[in-house]
Amino acid sequence: MRTQPAPAPLLIACALGIEHLALRTGDRSGADGPVSFVRTGMGPRAAERSVTRQLADPALADAVVLATGFCAGLAPGMHPGDLVVAEETRDPRGSVACVGTELLVKELVRLMPGRTVHTGPLTGSDHVVRGHERADLLATGAIAVDMESAATLLTAVRAGERPVAAVRVVVDAPEHELVRIGTVRGGISAFRVLRSVVPAFFEWHRSLLLPRR
Repeated sequence: MRTQPAPAPLLIACALGIEHLALRTGDRSGADGPVSFVRTGMGPRAAERSVTRQLADPALADAVVLATGFCAGLAPGMHPGDLVVAEETRDPRGSVACVGTELLVKELVRLMPGRTVHTGPLTGSDHVVRGHERADLLATGAIAVDMESAATLLTAVRAGERPVAAVRVVVDAPEHELVRIGTVRGGISAFRVLRSVVPAFFEWHRSLLLPRR
């Protein structure tokens, strides 16, 4: 009898300590196979270095990669606590198509009924985007921006063929611009949203058929 190959591990990457805490304290009962949470540090260079180091580990060489954490919404009408599922990530070095977007949206809607889920391109930046830059990025077709997702996914696919995705929680939007991340307070808590959606990442991972090389 032929044994089934072990599932490829799941690597979930974020930048901030508060994001990492949310992920680690979320419901992990639905994980199918090994799951690693890595805090990359802020910015595209930190994300590239960290993901490169993680995927150099033989145990994670064929890992499925998902980038997550907080982001800035670009479109009018977006609110803190909204979710963004990237159809692709972009930065000056290129774009990466995401896998399983529809499944992620379905699972997020199931887990967070009433929470708005946006889909579209997620663009990368090497700094916090303010003012007119937001409108400039929106004009490119992007719906949200963060500093690590594009670098994370580009690094992942350059290290080897694998499914990748990016899911972000809006903390900063055109009508709700923040001075700093620590001002997220009250009823719409990005931390709580991020912690609540962890099972959607596991369901996405479970759905993937990635033969081990």
